[in-house]
Amino acid sequence: MYIDIITAVPELLKSPFDHSIIKRANEKGLLNISIIQLRNYGLGAHKQIDDYQFGGGAGMVMMCEPLDTCITDLKKLRAYDQIIYMTPDGVTFNQKMANRLSCFQNLIIICGHYKGIDHRIRNMHVTMEISVGDFVLSGGELAAAIVVDAIGRLIPGVLNDETSALTDSFQDNLLAPPVYTRPSDYKGYKVPEILLSGNDRLIDEWRFEESVRITKERRPDLMEE
Repeated sequence: MYIDIITAVPELLKSPFDHSIIKRANEKGLLNISIIQLRNYGLGAHKQIDDYQFGGGAGMVMMCEPLDTCITDLKKLRAYDQIIYMTPDGVTFNQKMANRLSCFQNLIIICGHYKGIDHRIRNMHVTMEISVGDFVLSGGELAAAIVVDAIGRLIPGVLNDETSALTDSFQDNLLAPPVYTRPSDYKGYKVPEILLSGNDRLIDEWRFEESVRITKERRPDLMEE
């Protein structure tokens, strides 16, 4: 999979992709992430990428031309399945969306900054708009990192045990059951006996029942779905 991320602040994305699972996915050649500095497409001597809003108001807007030129250049390299814009007014990101996006081959993610991007770019190029929650960040970079991490771990071969992702929270609209490791007794807090039984069928039943219980308690809305 190729994910090309357009940003005005590439430094914000360096650390999330230089460690852990996403780094291993890149080293295996399963996930290729390119971070494109939008200022390389900026206008004039100062590489301008933003300007004042028409109609007045506080905050700058990312300009059409640098984004349009950048996206057009990327489209010459490969055909993209989705061109995603990270924005608070997008569709709220969830596990189902991560599952669907992980099946694609080529994605562009546009990170907004300032007051966002000129709306004409959304009309011209954007095919999908994603929000990571009902709040506002300083830019789309951290939101993009969340989306890439959620997608990347689902790509076959990225996790050492691919079945691990299938038991994560929100798969099948359930929260994950409690998990334990050694020691089995810590300061009087004991691991449920069923998990020490070695009976796979009973353990699976216990985990499912716990998932249902926790989901009903904490996220009953998922049960309704």
